[in-house]
Amino acid sequence: MFSSNSCLLPVKIAGEKRAGLIREMFGSVGKDVWINQPLTLAVGLTVTIGDGTYINSGMTFIDDYKITIGKGCLFGTNVAIYTAGHPVHPATRNTQYEYGIDVTIGNNVWIGGNVVICPGVTIGDNSVIGAGSVVTKDIPAWTVAAGNPCRVIRKITEADRNKYSTGREIDDEAWQDILRIEREENDNRKYPVAEE
Repeated sequence: MFSSNSCLLPVKIAGEKRAGLIREMFGSVGKDVWINQPLTLAVGLTVTIGDGTYINSGMTFIDDYKITIGKGCLFGTNVAIYTAGHPVHPATRNTQYEYGIDVTIGNNVWIGGNVVICPGVTIGDNSVIGAGSVVTKDIPAWTVAAGNPCRVIRKITEADRNKYSTGREIDDEAWQDILRIEREENDNRKYPVAEE
């Protein structure tokens, strides 16, 4: 016979080892950051990740320049963030010159699976980038954007509050639990209200 708490010990130790490795690999990492493997880094130390961010498997950081990720972000599988690029004209490109431009992702951003984020892009707070998008230009805060090239589809409003990604309503039992959690934590930064 054993206690259920004893079963959690190996998970806790693994989590502590993972957290230690993550802190060694990146420039700055907030609390409660989770990154699944595999992970590809060009540098690592040029990446800053905010508290409570979750990065699913297959993330690629071509981080020759700075990548800043805000708090509470979610990344689907196989997302790639590029800060480096090359000249367009072949004669110039053949000189082996490369350029780099920082990428900034705001707080509470959800990046769907298989998204590519190109050099110089800024994605505003509380936005959603649809799966498979190629983000070549800045995306404003509080928007849903998708496509290749990625473009704004619509604003996120309070009408979205009780819906999930497909526009379907969250069932009543889950919705009541969500409201309870929001009330108990009472943190407007974590649970922002949409600007109408």
